Amino acid sequence: MAVALRTAVIGAGLIGARRAEQAAASDASALAVVVDSMEARARDLAGRFGGESETDWRAAVERADVDVVVVSTPNAFLSEIAIAALQNGKHVLIEKPMGRDLADAEMLADVARTSSGLLKIGFNHRYHPALSSAHARLRAGEIGAPIAIRTRYGHGGRPGYEKEWRGDPALAGGGELTDQGVHVLDLIHWFAGVPEEAFAYLSTAVWPIAPLEDNAFGLLRFPGGCIATLHTSWTQWKNLFSFEVFGRDGSLAVEGLGGSYGVERLQVARRNPAGGVPDVQTEEFHGPDASWRIEWDDFTAAIVDGTPYWGTPDDGLRVMRALHALYASARDRVPYPIET
Repeated sequence: MAVALRTAVIGAGLIGARRAEQAAASDASALAVVVDSMEARARDLAGRFGGESETDWRAAVERADVDVVVVSTPNAFLSEIAIAALQNGKHVLIEKPMGRDLADAEMLADVARTSSGLLKIGFNHRYHPALSSAHARLRAGEIGAPIAIRTRYGHGGRPGYEKEWRGDPALAGGGELTDQGVHVLDLIHWFAGVPEEAFAYLSTAVWPIAPLEDNAFGLLRFPGGCIATLHTSWTQWKNLFSFEVFGRDGSLAVEGLGGSYGVERLQVARRNPAGGVPDVQTEEFHGPDASWRIEWDDFTAAIVDGTPYWGTPDDGLRVMRALHALYASARDRVPYPIET
């Protein structure tokens, strides 16, 4: 039996805990060490799932008994830690958004191209069953070529955001567009390809986090004519996820992500060529969120077997280029070209 991939999880917050749980539960991996600047938090998480605890991430990425590094820290530290891990020959799963900004992402992608380690970006939304099923249906031609995408994603924020790292421009890089918007941008790219132009408006409507935004409204235009709209919000008082793809022959609509976002549903509508009401089928996906487990399995299979995986460095870099263009458009109040 092959030796399980010995994993270091750097950052023991909510997402780090999910990654540590999957590393410990998988037959392909084992949790070696948990790292956090707060010693008690690292020790508590390591105690839950096994492994040692540590406060120095540099020591962890240099350990000979670590094969995989998961980076689940505030955005300001993502690329620095991931780069160091890759330079030490480790395989790396970095949480979105691949850094504070496009410059961070480009440096990381450059290192990944020459490293012996594999780099994966944590786009776990791709692994939700309604979204992966919708993507497979689109690729099978069930609704024809996409002509429009409409997305909405948000929650209600919370008092005190300005005191957390997400409310600190130096740590976060951006507001809600960077936080949840990155997931939406990845899905848009996954379904429709690479857009060529972006336009955006940003607002700070409720939470005192300026210059960061609590709402972002964006348009993306694709070379083939498809248009995508997005609204990501920290003033969506009742949590919402909605991702709709309209094709020439029908549409795909995913609503909910489970938990506080509601039951995950996929609605497939097939256009009636004669006009009138389309044929509509709806599938529901109940149970706990399995996206974290499925993503971990995808990652470890890519390492062990060399299989293709979702969330490559190029996937992450394309998202960061679109994010950069949206912020530039909002700043200059003009459509902004997206680098390819």
